[in-house]
Amino acid sequence: MYAIVETGGKQYRVQEGDLLKVESLGLEEGASVVFDKVLLVGKDDAVVVGVPYVKGATVTASVTGNGREPKILVFKFKSKKNYRRMKGHRQNYSEIRIDSLTAGA
Repeated sequence: MYAIVETGGKQYRVQEGDLLKVESLGLEEGASVVFDKVLLVGKDDAVVVGVPYVKGATVTASVTGNGREPKILVFKFKSKKNYRRMKGHRQNYSEIRIDSLTAGA
């Protein structure tokens, strides 16, 4: 069984036991989180599509760690105008393990 979950403005295809990095959830390591924004649930032959979410479907996960992505440099430059701007950005993330999927309606 698999599901498509929405979190942090992105969509992820998940199954039980999956490890994935999502936008920072602001939770401690070892904490449990329940995602109720499930867009699709797929079982053996049947697929249930939500409008926009599947009623009663949930995905339970536990936070295995928190961290920061590598630095991304943003450099703006205009030739012959002496214009240069450099900025860096590091995105925070939470690493989660999918514990269980509940199909719902």
